[in-house]
Amino acid sequence: MNVEVYENPLISRYASAEMSRLWSPQTKHSTWRRLWVALAESEQELGLDISCAQIQELRLAVDNIDFAAAAKYERELRHDVMAHIHAYGDRCPNARRIIHLGATSCFVTDNSELIQMRDSLQLIRKRLVGVIDALAGFAKDYRSLPCLGFTHLQPAQPTTVGKRAALWCYDLVLDLEELEHRIAQLKFRGVKGTTGTQATFMQLFHGDHGKVAELDRLVAQKMGFESSYPVTGQTYSRKIDAQVIDMLGGISQSAHKAGTDLRILQSRKEIEEPFEEKQIGSSAMAYKRNPMRCERMCGLSRFVLSLASSAQQTAATQWMERTLDDSANRRLVIPQAFLATDAILILYRDVAHRLVVYPQVINRHLLEELPFMATEEILMAGVEAGGDRQDLHEHIRRHSQAAARQVKEHGLANDLLERLQQEPDFANVDFRSALDPMRYIGRAPEQVDDFLKHIIEPIRVKYKSDLDQPVEAVRV
Repeated sequence: MNVEVYENPLISRYASAEMSRLWSPQTKHSTWRRLWVALAESEQELGLDISCAQIQELRLAVDNIDFAAAAKYERELRHDVMAHIHAYGDRCPNARRIIHLGATSCFVTDNSELIQMRDSLQLIRKRLVGVIDALAGFAKDYRSLPCLGFTHLQPAQPTTVGKRAALWCYDLVLDLEELEHRIAQLKFRGVKGTTGTQATFMQLFHGDHGKVAELDRLVAQKMGFESSYPVTGQTYSRKIDAQVIDMLGGISQSAHKAGTDLRILQSRKEIEEPFEEKQIGSSAMAYKRNPMRCERMCGLSRFVLSLASSAQQTAATQWMERTLDDSANRRLVIPQAFLATDAILILYRDVAHRLVVYPQVINRHLLEELPFMATEEILMAGVEAGGDRQDLHEHIRRHSQAAARQVKEHGLANDLLERLQQEPDFANVDFRSALDPMRYIGRAPEQVDDFLKHIIEPIRVKYKSDLDQPVEAVRV
């Protein structure tokens, strides 16, 4: 570790080793070489003068990269792709003359990034499915535990802890649908030449349109793509990057919303994220039990959301067939969007797996507000017992305001029920029954059951192999 040089905390603290490898120099430049091999193989298959020995020489050196030599070349040439072509040629002298034949730099840079994005999206999918599964399990466990609902962050009609978790979970289900769409739509840039016209390949194949089209198809197939984008400039459309990062931003929106909810609930001592035996909440306040994981999840989510606008602006400012001001921006934005989303989902799954619920606190908070919410039930019960609806309404209005003053101005308990019970007009009302929280949660438990059966179970079946993988540990 070089303590004199800035290190990216996404690598050193947050993201998984698996995601970090996908965006490593080794993966990137090995992929460049695999692309050069696929290009040479396909050109040979279509009749160009490339020998099997040359291809085998290239293939054997795919992962054996002299990064020092490439760096030396780049300092001289000021061109990263040419630097690696020279370094590859040094390692494969017999094949040197046919490396990158007919191609432009974006043949390796764009296509390798599409491959890295595809592989990263598949890893994100695995992480996302894991969080969905964990939240669904939590929703099932607490499907019928009544809790105070909130609208405008003010007490509202009760719901259940499980139903609230189902809301968080369904946001992620929507994200999964969008993620699957992005994976299905992702294509290969292909073999398109310097401005996307394939002119150099038309020259290599002496004007044979069929062979040039087949070259594009063959290389895409060898790299694991069913098709390539039908038209490109020098680059594939940067709208693709914006669409992918918008999707990652969607996951971040969902994680931030749930993380914020959990932070609020932890402040109310109703639900807490996991807290390790020796974990320290504050360097000064030793008693503190801060929601560190959810706070980090929200912080990283805001970072991903901020990257979306950068990708959008890059797409908007690509002049004509391409301009190179996208390069430095994309080196930062695309890898870091994936690394941060990876870290977010690792945190989210850890939290969802180990949430701590305090039913007694939840019930106490609910009962503090329930008398106000029960007044409509009490009003109807009073009418059924023979009372005058308007007189009963006036009693409830007057006593509700007095009870509210007791709570807000004097810090006393809500005594609305005691006040109403003293009114003769309510003498025949069963107040105990009116205060049963289960009367006020509607179909929340059944909604959770339906959600698990019709939405979650098919996801669990479809992604069973992903769910069988071990849970990634939170690194710091």
